[in-house]
Amino acid sequence: MATTNLSIYNKENLPNAGAYRFGIVVSDWNSEVTHNLHKGAVDTLHDLGAKNSEIDSIFVPGSVELVYAATKLCKKKIYDAIIVIGCVIRGETAHFDYVCKTVTDGVTYLNTHMETPVVFCVLTDDHVQQSLDRSGGKLGNKGVEAGVVAVRMAELKNK
Repeated sequence: MATTNLSIYNKENLPNAGAYRFGIVVSDWNSEVTHNLHKGAVDTLHDLGAKNSEIDSIFVPGSVELVYAATKLCKKKIYDAIIVIGCVIRGETAHFDYVCKTVTDGVTYLNTHMETPVVFCVLTDDHVQQSLDRSGGKLGNKGVEAGVVAVRMAELKNK
């Protein structure tokens, strides 16, 4: 588990995002968390130089659907990086395990078979408070971290 603030980055050590185009896919499931993660990612991309016109966000019902939507964005071949944002909270059944594995395997597949890097910003926590702590709470916002990673991966893709 993260024990440090996820929102800390040094802008001087990062590439300018203004030269890149980003796609963001956001799950509406656990929207209190995912929409905060989305805001953190978008705010970070803006802070690093990206314009609104270079950031496309789409919303899907749940975390499993993130992979389908990210695949569609990859196939467009217009993005320098794509961020998938979701939140899966452990319940009383094995559903948590299946969803987490499906999404992780799907994003791994995209990263090994497509040209566009896909950044994994899917919280997989044991309880709601852990997710709240990582989506703008006491541990910062994992969406900020995803924004930083997307800019770095966009630069790598274009080298």
